[in-house]
Amino acid sequence: MQPEALAWMFTGHTDWVFALAFAPDGRRLASGSFDRTVKLWDVESGRVCETLTGHTDKVRAIAWSPDGRTLASCGFDQMTWLWDVEGGSYRLTLQGHTAAVHGLAFTPDSRILLSGSDDGTIRVWDVASGQCLHIMQGYAVSLYDVAWSPDGTQLASAGSDMLVTIWQVEGRTPPDQLRGHSWIVHGVAWSPDGRLLASCGWDNAIRVWDANTGTCVQLLRDRDHVDTFFYGIAWSPDGKFLASGSYQRGMYLWEVATATCHWISHTAPTIMRRIEWSLDGTQLVSCNDEGSVCLWDASDGHLRVSLQGHSGMVKSVAWSPDGTRLASGGGGQGSGEIVVWDAHSGERLSILSERGGMTYALAWDSSGGVLISGGGDGALRWWDVQSGERMLLREAHQGKVQQLRCSPDGAQLASCGDDGAIRLWDLHRGEHLHTLRRDRPYERLAITGIKGLSEAQKASLHALGAFGETNIGG
Repeated sequence: MQPEALAWMFTGHTDWVFALAFAPDGRRLASGSFDRTVKLWDVESGRVCETLTGHTDKVRAIAWSPDGRTLASCGFDQMTWLWDVEGGSYRLTLQGHTAAVHGLAFTPDSRILLSGSDDGTIRVWDVASGQCLHIMQGYAVSLYDVAWSPDGTQLASAGSDMLVTIWQVEGRTPPDQLRGHSWIVHGVAWSPDGRLLASCGWDNAIRVWDANTGTCVQLLRDRDHVDTFFYGIAWSPDGKFLASGSYQRGMYLWEVATATCHWISHTAPTIMRRIEWSLDGTQLVSCNDEGSVCLWDASDGHLRVSLQGHSGMVKSVAWSPDGTRLASGGGGQGSGEIVVWDAHSGERLSILSERGGMTYALAWDSSGGVLISGGGDGALRWWDVQSGERMLLREAHQGKVQQLRCSPDGAQLASCGDDGAIRLWDLHRGEHLHTLRRDRPYERLAITGIKGLSEAQKASLHALGAFGETNIGG
């Protein structure tokens, strides 16, 4: 079968286009872009009919009302705009969300609009008046990174709730929450002396915090590209520099004291997810969605070598304790793989395969003989590196395991994931020690003996913190 010819190429936006929606009659197409505009196109001719301006930040989603009279758009400015498509102007702005708005849906009668936001709420709006009729509060926090304090008494986490959270490892006091990021926080790291905490996020911000007071003492941004998304972050061994990976922009190296960006390693557009320093501070290793593991000269950002051998994306990378080997994890098409490399020659030493989904996180034990991996199925696996055999399997998280970190004394392992929990493990025996988690809506609610709950309702209550068994019937 021959592919159909391209009818039109719609050109006119000056930045990424993340939202497209056809009008109900199919004659017009609406597009929303990171250039802060919404454009209406005539489908038959491919020409721009209208350019709708007003958003003060990137546009993320758009939706037509079923009657075709109203177009809704939303984005990073935390507002939803209602446009009169016939008049080519806005009718109303809907304000109330406290974070980026990513989803919109009209009811079939075009009278009600629903908006979903990173603030964890769905808001129900009356389209005619712009009044918020109802707020539905959700509970979904993913933790993307976790880091031990150098003395091993605290953990810091970064997540989708835009917070940097500091936990006492023993869990006897409520966690401290550091506020300042305006979107997802994807990376967090303690300085080697424990005085500072660095975090980075999708809001083009790297924040350096005083770990004792929770005050932001330094703010690092890419001044030339306001739409930079930062992922992993790592301190140099001497505590003078921060390295961070990004989406499409490459790796950044910052001198913290002067807030100076020393270099940016420009690479092919990709997501550079994790960054790690070598023990001597002369090299950096990164991994990306293009399937590469890259070694960089820390002094000038020169690419020393690109290690090829993964069959899909690479989500995690870790140096062995003695710095002679690298482990990288990733995969594709439902299977995971771990590759162990000689850090000096770049030789691929071994491949470990797992069937539980992509490998998202890796950690070495202190001896360098065992690797622990976290998978897309929420499980942890302990591997004997020499034999390639799996030693232990532990169910850990609901959803993906996003990060693994060994404690400074090498005795414990911290894992975090899509369920918003940090779980602590005996690293050598694989025993679960305890869980750190902010209170969920029904935390510690006893539901034993309650009648009339369906299996779905029961599962939902348990996921939100309730405990005990119920009687389904009656």
